[in-house]
Amino acid sequence: MRPRKAWLLVLLLALAQLLAAASAEGPDEDSSNKEDAIEEEDEEEDDEEEEDDGDDLEVKEENGVLVLNDANFDNFVADKDTVLLEFYAPWCGHCKQFAPEYEKIATTLKENDPPIAVAKIDATSESALASRFDVSGYPTIKILKKGQAVDYEGSRTQEEIVAKVKEISQPTWTPPPEVTLVLTKDNFDEVVNESDIILVEFYAPWCGHCKKLAPEYEKAAKELSKRSPPIPLAKVDATAETDLAKRFDVSGYPTLKIFRKGKPFDYNGPREKYGIVDYMIEQSGPPSKQILALKQVQEFLKDGDDVIIVGVFKAESDPAYQKYQDAANNLREDYKFHHTFSTEIAKFLKVSPGKLVIMQPEKFQSKYEPKSHVMDIQDSTESSAIKEHVLRHTLPLVGHRKSSNEAKRYSRRPLVVVYYGVDFSFDYRVATQFWRNKVLEVAKDFPEYTFAVADEDDFATEVKDLGLSESGEEVNAAILDEGGRRFAMEPDDFDADTLRAFVSAFKKGKLEPVVRSQPVPKNNKGPVQVVVGKTFDSIVMDPKKDVLIEFYAPWCGHCKQLEPVYTALGKKYKGHKNLVIAKMDATANDVTNDRYKVEGFPTIYFSPSGDKKNPIKFEDGNRDLEHLSKFIEEHATKLSRAREEL
Repeated sequence: MRPRKAWLLVLLLALAQLLAAASAEGPDEDSSNKEDAIEEEDEEEDDEEEEDDGDDLEVKEENGVLVLNDANFDNFVADKDTVLLEFYAPWCGHCKQFAPEYEKIATTLKENDPPIAVAKIDATSESALASRFDVSGYPTIKILKKGQAVDYEGSRTQEEIVAKVKEISQPTWTPPPEVTLVLTKDNFDEVVNESDIILVEFYAPWCGHCKKLAPEYEKAAKELSKRSPPIPLAKVDATAETDLAKRFDVSGYPTLKIFRKGKPFDYNGPREKYGIVDYMIEQSGPPSKQILALKQVQEFLKDGDDVIIVGVFKAESDPAYQKYQDAANNLREDYKFHHTFSTEIAKFLKVSPGKLVIMQPEKFQSKYEPKSHVMDIQDSTESSAIKEHVLRHTLPLVGHRKSSNEAKRYSRRPLVVVYYGVDFSFDYRVATQFWRNKVLEVAKDFPEYTFAVADEDDFATEVKDLGLSESGEEVNAAILDEGGRRFAMEPDDFDADTLRAFVSAFKKGKLEPVVRSQPVPKNNKGPVQVVVGKTFDSIVMDPKKDVLIEFYAPWCGHCKQLEPVYTALGKKYKGHKNLVIAKMDATANDVTNDRYKVEGFPTIYFSPSGDKKNPIKFEDGNRDLEHLSKFIEEHATKLSRAREEL
C-alpha cells in the first residue's frame, strides 16, 4: 500500500503544478490581448480624428450647392476667381424659402464657361466667417471676386443673381467707384460750403469701428445719391488731415458731423445703412414747421404733452427767422419747433413779430410760474442765446417724467421724483393733479432742483431698487443726485410738509444714499479685487490708484470667456501697488457714479488716479491679455513694481 500511496501523491503534485502553470499563463495571455485591443482602439481613434479633420476640410455638396465652413473656406476660395456665397441660418424662414431658387442658381452657374462655384455657409455655426464678412441678417448674399467680397443688393431671383454674378466674373470687371466723397484740406471748404446739407465722417484707417462703419456708410451714400436733390456723404482721413480734425474738435473715431452751408452740427443718428438714410432724410427737411391756423396753437395748449415752441416772424426774409432756424437745427432731435407769419396767432400770443414764445400745455401750467417765456430775437442775437433760452424754459415747474423722455428731458441732477399712479387722461386727471399740486408747493421753494412726477408702474424697477416697492404708501418720493447717488424718502403719509422736510434734509447733507450691494468680501486679496456697491467709491474712486474695472453679468457668455484672461491680467499686475485690477457684478450692485455707464456685458473702464470723473472705456473688440495689457500701459498714470508690504 505504501508504494501506491506514494505514487498517487506524486501524481497529485504533478497535476497541481500543471494547473498552477496554466492559470498563471492565462492572465498574461488575456492582458496581452487587452493591451493589443487598446492599442488598436487608440489607432482607430487617431484615424477617426484624422478623418474628422479631413471631414472639416472636405467641401461637401448639397443639392448642387457647396457647403463651406470656417475650416475649409480659405483653402477652397484661394484659387477661385468668382464665388457666390449665401450666409444663412437654419431656422430662418426667408432662407428656407430662398433655398430652391439658390439650388437652381447653382445648377445654372455650374454650366457656365468656366463654371462658377456656388456655396452656402451656416452663419450660426461658422461664426468666424460670419464675423469676418459682417453678416447681421439672413440670408446675406455676397459675391467673392478674387478674394474681395462684393455685396449683392438686388432681388433674390435666379435671373437677377445669375446676371450679376456673370457680370462680376468678367475679366474686365472692376468695382464701381465709391459714391462717398473724399475730402482733404484742398477741397473741404468748397464742397461743404456749397452743400445745403452733407454728412462728413472723420475716420482713422486703423480704427475698427471705422472699418465696420465703412460698408454701411457707402451703401447709405449710394441710396442718398439717388434722391432729388441728392444728399452727399463724405469722409476725411483725420490722421492725414490733422488741421481739419483739430478745426472741428475731432477727438475720437469715427466722428460724424452734419454740415449745412458750412455750419457744423453733431450727428446723433444710427450707424447702419437704413438708419443713416432715414436720419439724413429727416435732417434735410426744415427744422421748424409752419403753423397756419390759430386752432393749431389752441390744440397744442389744450391737448399737448410737451413744451410748445413757436417763433413769430414777419416773413421768411426776416433776419430773426434765419437765426431761429439755425438754433432749431441744433436742437431738432430733442424738441419740436414751430413758426408762424400769422398776425392772428401773434395777437393771440400777445407778441409782435421777431419773438420766440415758449409755453407749457395747460395741464402743466400753475400759479407759481408764468404762462409763457418770451425772447426778443434781434439782429445781434446769437443762435447760441436762442438755444440757451429754449433749454432754460422747456420744463414746467413740476413735469411728467416718462421712460420716453427721461433721457432728454430729465437728465439734470438733482432730480426730485414723486411716484404714484400718474394718469392725465380725463377720468384720472383730478387725482393726478391733486398730488402734483402738493409737489408744486415744495418745488417753488427749491428752484435749483428739478421736480417731476412719475408713474410708479412705468418705473417699477427703479422704485424696487430704491426699496420703495413694498412701502405700502400710495405716494413715494426719491432724489436722484449727481454721480448716480439715490436717496429714498422714508415711507410716510405724503403731503407737502413731508416732501419739504425730505428735500431740506437732502440739501443739508443729512440723508444716506440707497446702495444696492452684495456683502463686502471678507478676503479680497486675490489677483482680481471684487467690488460691490458699498465698496465702489473706496476702491474704484480711490484718487491715489489707477483702477481697471470690469462690469460683468454672471449669465454672460462673453464674461465667462473673459474670466481666465482677466485673472491672468490680475496676476500679471499683482505686484504694482498703485494699480488695481477689479471686477463687479453689475446685475447685483449699484454703480454709484454715472460716469461709468454700463450698457452691455462685459464693460471695461480704466479709472485713472487723480481723474476719476473721466474714465476711459475699453473699446477694442480683442479682449485678450495682450490688448488689455496694452490698454493699461497706455493709460496708467504711474506703474510701480514695488510690492505692497504684507
